[in-house]
Amino acid sequence: MPITGAFILPHPPIIMPQVGRGEEKKISKTISSFEEIARRVAALKPDTIVLTSPHSIMYSDYFHISPGVSAQGDLGSFGAPQVAVSARYDTWFIGELEKEAKSKGIPAGTLGERDKTLDHGTVIPLAFVNKVYSDYSLVRIGLSGLPLADHYRLGMCIARVAERSGKNVVFIASGDLSHKVSASGPYGFAPEGPEFDRQITGAMAEGDFLKFLSFPPEFTEKAAECGLRSCVIMAGALDGKRVQAELLSYEGTFGVGYGTASFFPGGEDGSRRFLEIYLERERSRIEEIKKNEDEYVKLARHCVEHFIKTGKLAPVPQGLSDEMLKSKAGVFVTIKKHGELRGCIGTISPVTNSIAEEICRNAVSSCAGDPRFDPVRPEELPDLQYSVDVLSPPENISSPDMLDVKRYGVIVSRGARRGLLLPNLDGVDTVEQQIDIAMKKAGIRPGEDYKLQRFEVIRHQ
Repeated sequence: MPITGAFILPHPPIIMPQVGRGEEKKISKTISSFEEIARRVAALKPDTIVLTSPHSIMYSDYFHISPGVSAQGDLGSFGAPQVAVSARYDTWFIGELEKEAKSKGIPAGTLGERDKTLDHGTVIPLAFVNKVYSDYSLVRIGLSGLPLADHYRLGMCIARVAERSGKNVVFIASGDLSHKVSASGPYGFAPEGPEFDRQITGAMAEGDFLKFLSFPPEFTEKAAECGLRSCVIMAGALDGKRVQAELLSYEGTFGVGYGTASFFPGGEDGSRRFLEIYLERERSRIEEIKKNEDEYVKLARHCVEHFIKTGKLAPVPQGLSDEMLKSKAGVFVTIKKHGELRGCIGTISPVTNSIAEEICRNAVSSCAGDPRFDPVRPEELPDLQYSVDVLSPPENISSPDMLDVKRYGVIVSRGARRGLLLPNLDGVDTVEQQIDIAMKKAGIRPGEDYKLQRFEVIRHQ
């Protein structure tokens, strides 16, 4: 049978009196909403609760579904071990979901468990539910670094398994909102924080799941959001359904946004197939971008598409400019999919006879050799956006004061260890951040001596 109800809940440990010790009274609206949602879950009497948590095991390229027969967890790390939850897993649903995801090309399954203990993103929502209803089995799913569209697809898989199961299934999307709502909070303030919370709670109230998919990654990163991917999986589980949406509460008392919402699905509604709408918009956007690509970016795209389709390196085309054919330089090729990084490989100094050859070489490395990502698949090609950075020769500098994150890239080196970061990157706003990231890439520890170089780039996109 179809999913009968879906709920968005935050997971602040301070909401539990054993942790908050009176401070929980400052988020009384959130507490009341938790209790109301628990009553609504109990009224539905689910056989299975599917819960997604940002604090379960998370991989960059894989959705981890908790294996086994049962698990326990508590809030001992927050000073309250007496707040404990035990759950038995729905092993049939887990097995079917693993097979369904595999059949749709979604990397999800029960491999790679590092810690079977229930995380606080699971314990807190279930602690409220268990006060009024506990006759259910659990399916716990972690998030991933994959694009939002893949999270939505996983939700669609969950819905198909729920339909086949004949079980009464309820979905709980666990996740806080922005962690940068106010300067008094533990994570500080960013203007994107309250703006993200305003937009996503508006989307919750309207049942506007297309908005969930459409947040720019650089915006959500600056907002330091927690639960968007949980919400997107939930949205996918309700794909094509009418929903009765209700925003029950929002509070940002402690500098972190806590939103609670309820969704009861109805009949089919073809206008709410939001992944189709989103992908069509994205492809139209990419087609517009392609019309304005210069020869550097066109060459990167050509080399990737030729390699993915044929398995062979593309020869350098005729008719390129003299600069591309006769000049040498280090080049980085960056590939993004739906606004998120899909691959980036480059050379600090030239290793080929021309910029054109350098682009071809590094474009192929970006799509098939970046160790952070699986190789690009043929079906992804229409969704990819490219940029090409041509580097000036690096120059030694004596101080970070000679850097500018918008103008200069940085190379940090210690002996043979070397880390590079390009300039003008989303989310890198200070020289200190720039150097810190480059040091980590080089494996240089804090306190170790290092040398600095800077370089400029011409960015083609």
